[in-house]
Amino acid sequence: MTRSLEFERHGDKENSPFFEEYLQRLLEERDRVGLTDMIHEIDALMLTVDPGHSIEYIGELTLMTPYHYLVTLESETHWTHVLRIDTNSPDLLVREVKDPNIRGIFRSLNEVYPIGSRKPNSRYMGEILRVSDLHSVVELQKEREFRFFSQDDIRKQELPGNFAVSKPSPYTHNIVAYVERPQDQLRVYALGLSSIRPDVQEVYLAAKELQKKLEIHELILPIDHLATRVYSQNREVAILEWLSLSSYYYWGSYDIKDQNSSTNVTKNVHYPEEMRSPAKVFTANNTPYFVNHLERLPSPTETFVRNYGPRLHHIALAVRDGESHGKENIDYVVNQIQAQGRQFLLDVIGSKEEGLKQIFSSASEHSSLIIEYVQRFGDFDGFFTKDNVAQLTAAAGVEDELLEIQAQISKQY
Repeated sequence: MTRSLEFERHGDKENSPFFEEYLQRLLEERDRVGLTDMIHEIDALMLTVDPGHSIEYIGELTLMTPYHYLVTLESETHWTHVLRIDTNSPDLLVREVKDPNIRGIFRSLNEVYPIGSRKPNSRYMGEILRVSDLHSVVELQKEREFRFFSQDDIRKQELPGNFAVSKPSPYTHNIVAYVERPQDQLRVYALGLSSIRPDVQEVYLAAKELQKKLEIHELILPIDHLATRVYSQNREVAILEWLSLSSYYYWGSYDIKDQNSSTNVTKNVHYPEEMRSPAKVFTANNTPYFVNHLERLPSPTETFVRNYGPRLHHIALAVRDGESHGKENIDYVVNQIQAQGRQFLLDVIGSKEEGLKQIFSSASEHSSLIIEYVQRFGDFDGFFTKDNVAQLTAAAGVEDELLEIQAQISKQY
């Protein structure tokens, strides 16, 4: 039996007695009933974009990441494009809504937020976890009072029919889906008619040709972590909820005081390599927004959540350790991508002496997601440095789209 509480704890963030008590109780129970051993890696990530945006977004992704276009699944109201790196890394399912007027649960999660409502169908939906016994996992999770969409709901929302899909989290607004698949069998998505669309293939091949021309195609590695931003009061419960639904453990939390926030990391108990199953990171303000007029503290995380809603903020990709053309690989990759007109929020931060370097791109106009690159050097023992996180958090707080909406809100009131 896997023991999820035996991993080393990191960080300096002080958690509440509630969190510490239920972290132990929930993970002990998860191990005891067999959920930890039946739930494995993140098999795929799923997101939706507005009509007309998926092809350009695939071009963006296949240039900036190691993903390849595999196939398109067509259903009545959606195109679902399957992107894959290899069979050891999560797939990426990019869904495009055909009709801009279509309404549903996931659109409603956007519409109450100023920036979210501008792109009503554009949002990260959640993770698909591979399990070895779908029926047992779902029944055990129902006993723990998690709720799932019915098969009729799944058909209506045109989600893959071989998934069991949780209702969206009240804390992160993400779903968690389970799919039963032996590790040696290929991933299959029971959804719609399958084809390789010539228009998508053309954009994909052009992006990959450019990657090779820029000599970055072997430098960008699979996903390192996924970072979700939540309200300050939901930090602990969002972490505990994810740990209850997955086979991840609590790696630890760091207090980023000069940005009035904390960064909280969870990792998979079965796979120590993040590229096999990315770490899940949760970022939250230390204080709620309504005390800022008293404390005058920075509030980039809470501001993001208030404008976009709780959601995934960025996808971080590892960069191969080493140098290219006399530059550390991350600097070379960023310079090459910048030369194609792609924007970044700051210069590359960190150093070889500190153990890692990182950078944020600007948010995608298609998905609102940021791409992070991270290069760790040698035998760096850790996940990040506090100084790097503080600078990245501050940079994300001055992202152009966020500043624009803030200015508009100020004028209105």
